[in-house]
Amino acid sequence: MSWGAVWSNLRSGEAKVHVDSTLAAEDIGKALATALKSRIHHRSDLVVVCIGTDRSTGDSLGPITGTLLKEKSIAGITVYGSLEHPVHATNLSDTVYLLSERHRGAHVIAVDACLGKADSVGVVTVGLGSLRPGAGVNKELPAIGEVYITGVVNVGGFMEYFVLQNTRLFLVYKLAETIANGIQQGLHNLELSKLKA
Repeated sequence: MSWGAVWSNLRSGEAKVHVDSTLAAEDIGKALATALKSRIHHRSDLVVVCIGTDRSTGDSLGPITGTLLKEKSIAGITVYGSLEHPVHATNLSDTVYLLSERHRGAHVIAVDACLGKADSVGVVTVGLGSLRPGAGVNKELPAIGEVYITGVVNVGGFMEYFVLQNTRLFLVYKLAETIANGIQQGLHNLELSKLKA
């Protein structure tokens, strides 16, 4: 997908990039920077919440992404959710409360895995608005984030828990690596745009 296609989609609230695209991380970064520019009007904290569990291959996209982001030590962001300390269904409400206490006024990027149609497996979506984790597996969890990034890890619609357990780790890791690189580039692009302003 070309950057022109990603740009036009983001104006309507979402940008989609396939993980196998040569410029996937760059396109995710540009879409993220564009999304954040529309939200950030002054200097404030940036928090990335990576949602999921390491107990399910398909649902480990968030924790792997969080671990990769922590390893990058990107200046100016706080990361919640990693393989060591995942943010999942049982502690998401506590994390939302923690954000309201420790990071009041922060801009939150939420990252999560999702299921989709067969032809959308491997697609990363950057969108404006909150993410509602667990919706694909009929869980009622609090919405989180102002900007969201999701990766389609497998096909949905039938036996979702089984599908998540039987998702290829290779695809999940590739998505996580691409998203983490995209976030790093997006925040770099955002800093460059602030310097030019």
